[in-house]
Amino acid sequence: MILLGQRSAARPFYPAVWDVFGGHVEPGERYDQTLVRELQEELGITPTQWTYLKTRTSLHEPADTLTLHLYVITAWEGTPVNRQLDEHSEIGWFSLAQATQLKLADPTYPELFSQHMDS
Repeated sequence: MILLGQRSAARPFYPAVWDVFGGHVEPGERYDQTLVRELQEELGITPTQWTYLKTRTSLHEPADTLTLHLYVITAWEGTPVNRQLDEHSEIGWFSLAQATQLKLADPTYPELFSQHMDS
């Protein structure tokens, strides 16, 4: 199963689409520290086991570069809840087949999900 959040319709970038969870790296923060902090802030969970997948760079409007460091979380403490309603209007668990049918923030997500998840 894949946990995704539907971005709030009020978000300036990628409004009302389903996306993975995460956020900006704070100054002096390592990527794994960002991963833990963001999941605690957004979902109220603490990841305890994860695998790095890849780094993907894309272009945002107006010509801002967005770099994504993507991970699969395989173990965590706590129960995921939507703690930031201003960022995600809802969260949900999806099978691979269901996730690939959603309006996703990134067109490469279905391929990424299928490479790293079971349906």
